[in-house]
Amino acid sequence: MKANGRSYWRWIAAGLIAAVLIVLWASGAGDALTLERLKAQQVALQDWTEARPLVASLAFGLLYIAVVALSIPGAAVMTLAGGAVFGFLHGLVLVSFASTLGATLAFLVARFLLRAPLRRRYGKRLEAIDAGIHRDGAFYLFTLRLVPLFPFFMINLLAGLTGLRTWTFFWVSQVGMLPGTAVYVYAGTQLARIESPGDVFSPGLVAAFALIGVMPLLTRWLARWLQGRRVYRGHRRPRRFDYNLAVIGAGSAGLVTAYIAAAVKAKVALIEKHRMGGDCLNTGCVPSKALIRSARLVADARDARHYGIDKAEVQFDFARVMDRVQDVVRQVEPHDSVERYTGLGVDVVQGTGRLVSPWEIEVDGRRISARNIVIATGARPLVPALPGLDQVDYLTSDTVWALRELPQRLVVLGGGPIGAELAQCFQRFGSEVTIVEMAPRLLPREDEDAAQLLATALQAEGLKLATGHRAVRVETANGAHQLLCEHDGREVALPFDRLLIALGRRPNTEGFGLEALGVTLGERNTVAVDRLLRSNFPNIYACGDVAGPYQFTHVASHQAWYAAVNALLSPFWSFRADYRVIPWATFTDPEVARVGLSEDEARAQGVAHEVTRYDIGDLDRAIADGTARGFVKVLTPPGKDKILGATIVGPEAGNLVAEFVLAMKHGLGLNKLLGTIHIYPTLMEANKYAAGAWKRAHAPAAALRFAARFFAWRRG
Repeated sequence: MKANGRSYWRWIAAGLIAAVLIVLWASGAGDALTLERLKAQQVALQDWTEARPLVASLAFGLLYIAVVALSIPGAAVMTLAGGAVFGFLHGLVLVSFASTLGATLAFLVARFLLRAPLRRRYGKRLEAIDAGIHRDGAFYLFTLRLVPLFPFFMINLLAGLTGLRTWTFFWVSQVGMLPGTAVYVYAGTQLARIESPGDVFSPGLVAAFALIGVMPLLTRWLARWLQGRRVYRGHRRPRRFDYNLAVIGAGSAGLVTAYIAAAVKAKVALIEKHRMGGDCLNTGCVPSKALIRSARLVADARDARHYGIDKAEVQFDFARVMDRVQDVVRQVEPHDSVERYTGLGVDVVQGTGRLVSPWEIEVDGRRISARNIVIATGARPLVPALPGLDQVDYLTSDTVWALRELPQRLVVLGGGPIGAELAQCFQRFGSEVTIVEMAPRLLPREDEDAAQLLATALQAEGLKLATGHRAVRVETANGAHQLLCEHDGREVALPFDRLLIALGRRPNTEGFGLEALGVTLGERNTVAVDRLLRSNFPNIYACGDVAGPYQFTHVASHQAWYAAVNALLSPFWSFRADYRVIPWATFTDPEVARVGLSEDEARAQGVAHEVTRYDIGDLDRAIADGTARGFVKVLTPPGKDKILGATIVGPEAGNLVAEFVLAMKHGLGLNKLLGTIHIYPTLMEANKYAAGAWKRAHAPAAALRFAARFFAWRRG
């Protein structure tokens, strides 16, 4: 009711404003606000003002406020009139305050009439604009007010659509419009010499005002430059550098950074204290996918009757499975090896790197210098401060690969992507697995329907889910272990032989000299960086898991390009990191993949949207493969085919989502996907059928009724 009531009053206000403007136009009142009428009536107005100074001042001020508030053409002429009738000082005070009050009223009217509807339709975009306005709005407004090339009435209306504070708008407008107002009021005192409002400004004067207008931006740039110089206080910059770029960490982010720098013939050092390739190669993406493949083979054999095969026995040695995982890692290692990167022109320095100045890194006693430094130190498994945890030999995503004996009972603490993937693998190998998740469902970042479909699949395989369970402590007695959890106000005991901690990852920021140097860290212990991936030291950059906001290998590589290019080209050129289209996938069976907005996020952010869904159970190829479960879900604006986000649950979802990533990146809508030929029979057809479902839902009913009558007529 409250929202409807505000909408009702918006319509009334809009109607009243429209009525006033129509009356003014019909009556010809606007013709009075012309330079010719002002010059003709100047003497009479001056005489009337001298006889009634207070009444004249009040009447002039109110009329000026109304003209500006309603965005009626004529404010420039009235400013001239202020000088012509009241003199310079009196006129300047009247016009300055009246113009600001009128502009503020126009600002508030635009906000009242249009901001709420725009937020409902473009909530996400307005959030980004409001964030910029909150940070730099006063600077932008001041610049626009100083430059008379920009129509002031447009500034009033557009500012009202943003989240700019009313008081900020008022005082910045008051100060920013003062120089231009003074020029116009003074010109009004010389009215006899003016033939048109354009005569007030010569090209030189306009150029001078334009220079004044950009002064806030130049001042802001200078302030940032001085701030950058301030952080270097107490540090001596080397006269010469050993390298153009030094990178700490040889994981995905560090490797790509070094590769790009070497490719453009910059001299680059890559420092790694452990193993090349980082987590992705050694303990993350590569070994987990190798394990998933072996577990999938075991599951398919057990499900052989589903494929018309009476019996398919699988005998395996878990230790050999884990040996194969390490063999896969060894096969991939040459891609990230010291030898390969040395051959590319990178100086690989093996040892522990520690920043000792903004330009220098000490590596096991050796000091090297670089004009710019990139921190790419990655992350490590997050281990909670859980009472009793130190009494058990718990596992993490880093240490689980050393297992050679299959645990009989495995408890996985954490129901995110890492926990879900590893839990399903061990369940398929024969462990009794229980996932403990504090949130009410698995994969809390995904939509409920996606998480529920995966949960159903895992439970069908025998895996136990303890969602809504908060881990309290670990107890050990007589060699037996159990995890105590709180659930619905009561304590639940979950016995285990091994406990796997899968609660996410913590950025590696300790031990590299960051805090001692004064590099600012963010709330999640990441290195605080701007959109150029710079830290508070302009020559120190960060990318990958240590910088956030996403902890994915492909995002680390994406950021690495920006970090490398910005570091090498600074201060001549720079690029802002683009996070508009970030995909990810959970490689369970079925897989869960997403790009863009989820349905839950769209609702939470107030983004107007439609949901189109296609059931993969109807797809020919999925039926033939025996994987006919899952869906493709696409979010679009109401009535439009623009893709806001897509979620896929089903076989090969991580591959299927790539088509939506491409479409979103390059602005292709569902109509374009529908018009693209997809090979039959493939899983990729699911994307086309989802686009077809959207098209059917938006079929032009009137046109189809006409077509039916037309073809009936043609049949005779």
